[in-house]
This record gives sequence, structure tokens and C-alpha cells, in this order.
Amino acid sequence: MLNLSEVMMEHHDLNNFEDLVEVIKHKAQTSGERFFRMDVRPSYPDTPENWEDRLEAAFY
Repeated sequence: MLNLSEVMMEHHDLNNFEDLVEVIKHKAQTSGERFFRMDVRPSYPDTPENWEDRLEAAFY
């Protein structure tokens, strides 16, 4: 299972939500994980209200 908190800790250099979306897409393609847990809310200033939907779409 891929946890959002782990991704954010691994990539603490990300500056915005769009960069996080790209990392999630890459992780989904390369990690082999089948499940994604959004256990924290991204704290970027540009995090949209529908952040969960956006990250879920990026993962799947």
C-alpha cells in the first residue's frame, strides 16, 4: 500500500500540489502498489478542495 505521508516524506523538496500529482503518477507506474491511502492532507498553498479526487485519479 502506498501511503501519501510516505511519499511526501520521501519527496520533501516538492513545492506545490502539481509536483505531488506528478510524483504520485510516477509512483503508481513504477512501485507495483495496488492501493493508495491518503492519510494526510497536503499542506501546499495551492492544494485544491478536490485534492483527494485529483490524487486518486493520478494513482489510478
